Amino acid sequence: MFYLLAEWLGFPGALNLVRYQTFRAGATLMTALLIGLFIGPRFISMLRVRQGKGQPIRLDGPQSHLAKRGTPTMGGLMILVALICGLLLWMDLRNPFVWACLAVTGGFGIIGFLDDYDKISKNSHNGVSGRTRLLLEFAVAGLASWIIVSQISTNLYIPFLSNVSIPLGPFYFVFAAIVIVGAGNAVNLTDGLDGLATMPVIIAAGTFAIIAYLVGRVDYSSYLGIPHVPGAGELAIFCAAIMGAGLAFLWFNAPPAAVFMGDTGSLALGGALGAIAVASHHEIVLAIVGGLFVFEALSVIVQVFWFKRTGKRIFRMAPIHHHFEQLGWSEATVVIRFWIVAIILALIGLSTLKLR
Repeated sequence: MFYLLAEWLGFPGALNLVRYQTFRAGATLMTALLIGLFIGPRFISMLRVRQGKGQPIRLDGPQSHLAKRGTPTMGGLMILVALICGLLLWMDLRNPFVWACLAVTGGFGIIGFLDDYDKISKNSHNGVSGRTRLLLEFAVAGLASWIIVSQISTNLYIPFLSNVSIPLGPFYFVFAAIVIVGAGNAVNLTDGLDGLATMPVIIAAGTFAIIAYLVGRVDYSSYLGIPHVPGAGELAIFCAAIMGAGLAFLWFNAPPAAVFMGDTGSLALGGALGAIAVASHHEIVLAIVGGLFVFEALSVIVQVFWFKRTGKRIFRMAPIHHHFEQLGWSEATVVIRFWIVAIILALIGLSTLKLR
């Protein structure tokens, strides 16, 4: 809104700053952060009153988690409100990439909300059936992919190689939807400990803010040998909104958590990262930067597959963060060490921009 207003006025005086994506990214981060911190206490009080017993705790999980009974969930709603308000105030409302990513964020947020609501109303951790969730997620991801692909090529670019790509043609629509859905569910599986998913999402968003900005600049993308995507620089503002809203939520989600993100937040944020990676043509880099999420998802897939085949478990418990808890690591130890891993993976992902 501010960008269109400043443009209409001709960017006079101090409003000339609004012309720059870097300034608007910083402004969006601060706006989302302040909104999140302001509404947080009221939001948590409202959720606590409405939910009563809070998020159901798995009885077969680590016994230390039983102490978290009564903690409200659906804190992702707070993230979405702060994120969307910050974006609408500072983004260029004519940019199709931002609207596509917003569609994924909002759509996945609604799906997650329905899942959380089902769990709370039934006092069960099962929620909406997996098949129904996946169908809804692919419907949203398919729409976003159509919007994004109408603006970019259907090539899959290979990191560490300059301007090397694989033409996927029509299959790219399917590939893009899989990336978005996969990212959403990977973050969702990671969200099992206080702050575990939040900080890695913030780290990944910060990394992709840099990538999106560089991809959107023809001079920088040409110098680095990465694909140039006109208009993708606006996604740096989207990433900044994720960071600001995520930091505000982490203030209340830090151990011991006053509120849980729930599927409402984890699905939305993961899907948003997937959509940003597709729009910036850095899908493979997302698997590196978000390697922690990939590892968490793979631990569940491998555990389920091996148990069905042999009746035995590879990990003491999946997702993998519970395995380390069962080994005797404290929750804080698992969370901080996983944050360190996320930072290392983000640095490796950023290195792909130059090592070509």
